[in-house]
Amino acid sequence: QVQLVESGGGLVQPGGSLRLSCAASEITFNIYTMHWYRQVPGQQRELVATITSTQSTNYADSVKGRFTISRDNAKNTVYLQMNVLKPEDTAVYYCNARFYRSDYWGKGTLVTVSS
Repeated sequence: QVQLVESGGGLVQPGGSLRLSCAASEITFNIYTMHWYRQVPGQQRELVATITSTQSTNYADSVKGRFTISRDNAKNTVYLQMNVLKPEDTAVYYCNARFYRSDYWGKGTLVTVSS
């Protein structure tokens, strides 16, 4: 069965850093475009960052200059490095993989930014 498993979430103070990981199994990982989304309860899910099979990247305006998405195809893993975290970054972060008709999601990991 296809699985995406996020890890690395937790509680951090404003200005701090976290690195999220998403490990994929049972897919040809290198051909997939990978995304990180986030969602606050009661609000619409937001696209945070994207990385393609050719290493092209895109970011939401709210995280540009602070977050970096990367991938390691040998490990079937995508990462999100988050620096200078703000309280408004608090959300459940989800990993997503897409290729043509295939669309897979992880269960999410909670990031809380608070003093």
